Amino acid sequence: MPAPVDLAAVLATFTERWEPRTVATLNDYDVRVVRTQGEFIRHSHPDTDEFFLVLRGSLTIRTDDGDVELGPGQAYVVPRGTPHQPVSADGAEVLLIEPSATVNTGDNPGGLTARRRVV
Repeated sequence: MPAPVDLAAVLATFTERWEPRTVATLNDYDVRVVRTQGEFIRHSHPDTDEFFLVLRGSLTIRTDDGDVELGPGQAYVVPRGTPHQPVSADGAEVLLIEPSATVNTGDNPGGLTARRRVV
């Protein structure tokens, strides 16, 4: 049986922003943690929803239907195909759940595209 995952301990091992770390897999899904700060690129995931849970700090998810403001302990699911842009002026620590093959920049690859890192 695998050992429990200490999310705070994993987050303490890196300082990079917008580069998720996979801490567990659940069927074909990754459970990831990420540090955020500033603006991420606007993108969508045509084939999957994306789950966000703020662990620390605050995160805004900009969508065409309006901004979604999240604080610690708050979760939001971006529906598949929905253009969105995560933003965090002061930084946040966030847990994500998405299919293992999902690229963080979705349909808009570029300089912020991160490779899959399993810890």
